[in-house]
Amino acid sequence: MAPSAAQSATQRIVIENCAIATVDANDTEYASGHLVIADNRIESIGAGKAPEGLENVVRRIDATGHLVTPGLINTHHHFYQWITRGLATDHNLFNWLVALYPTWARIDDQMGYSAAQGSLAMMARGGVTTAMDHHYVYPKGSGDLSGAIIKAASEMGVRFTLARGSMDRSEKDGGLPPDFAVETLEGALAATEETVKKHHDASFDAMTQVAVAPCSPFSVSTELLKQGAELARRLGVRLHTHGSETVEEEQFCKELFGMGPTDYFESTGWLGEDVWMAHCVHMNDSDIAAFARTKTGVAHCPSSNARLAAGIARVPDMLKAGVPVGLGVDGTASNESGELHTELRNALLINRLNPVHREAALNARQALRLGTYGGAQVLGRASQIGSLEEGKLADLVLWKLDTLAHASIADPVTALVFGAAAPVTASFVNGKQIVENNRLLTVDEDAIARSTRDEAQRLARIAAQG
Repeated sequence: MAPSAAQSATQRIVIENCAIATVDANDTEYASGHLVIADNRIESIGAGKAPEGLENVVRRIDATGHLVTPGLINTHHHFYQWITRGLATDHNLFNWLVALYPTWARIDDQMGYSAAQGSLAMMARGGVTTAMDHHYVYPKGSGDLSGAIIKAASEMGVRFTLARGSMDRSEKDGGLPPDFAVETLEGALAATEETVKKHHDASFDAMTQVAVAPCSPFSVSTELLKQGAELARRLGVRLHTHGSETVEEEQFCKELFGMGPTDYFESTGWLGEDVWMAHCVHMNDSDIAAFARTKTGVAHCPSSNARLAAGIARVPDMLKAGVPVGLGVDGTASNESGELHTELRNALLINRLNPVHREAALNARQALRLGTYGGAQVLGRASQIGSLEEGKLADLVLWKLDTLAHASIADPVTALVFGAAAPVTASFVNGKQIVENNRLLTVDEDAIARSTRDEAQRLARIAAQG
């Protein structure tokens, strides 16, 4: 039976009386404005009240005391680490990896699903509307890990990119992962291609996309990097990996390949506007220039970089050069809070510790842009999300700023970035509300908490048995 005209008519949600930070090209802001959602798109936005005479308005929200921003976009994460939080807390990156790889190598798809639920829930209730997961641990017999992760994101209603990772350089080849934790070159490429063909959606309003993502220079072969880049470009998807995270990585690349990480990546086809890399802490002027020239993106993970004592990324210099930069939570074994909205503040504060830029490193609006439009850029979705503009997808957050924590700060963007983590009154993804008053509407948070605790304990028992 064909739908009636009433059933098929556009449905609208009207949000009024709120401060709005659009994060558009001109950083347009409204001290008191409105936003109209029509199905899954932003239909109108501006100062004052919404236009009169709108049809099929199914809901009106009086957002007095709130700031509306684009939804936050996470550009680097490892969901599976949710069930190994709080371990190896006093290690640098290489020692931390050596300590945890034997445990990670024993995950299965049930653990992966539960960990993905925990990671996604913590981000979503804190304003993330687009998430990504760089999953690269695929032990033999672990089941459909990629499918389990995508299922968790779909159930939560979050827009999602799976960066299908891989490793083929194990301990016997001079890498860090245990021998039983890696795939073969052929197996990794075949499984990655299968994942792209099965799950990647290239449409404007796609909820699930897939990227090709060999793990890092010290856990994958040169051939996997080269063939991975060729695969991604043949399939028309993006590329992601870790790059220039620590001084140890730089030394590793120079000893093994005779060049630093950026030159090595360029030699394997891994610089380009379809590439983004996590961390990029140890970049010299030449490296930054290469990223700017090729429009290679960066996922800046300030809390994880501090947790692992990796250093302070040169974000102000990257932005000045024109490098696309977004924010990342990174895996929750190196950022136990798992929240992206706290990264707005940490990105600003940590970059101000750089003795070159100090207080001029970043300001509040630059930090917000990193967490929204910058993230959309590095995920290749800047025409669809990342700013509040007519015709873009309705991914947005209402931050409550009239409570004790923020009410005495006059500027709402300053309140959001410099202040305590602001409560999320409502979060919309694709025009559908997924959070109300800091609680998820799509899943049972308490059930997820129990499941993640149980799976963490099960993984610990299996790892202890060797």
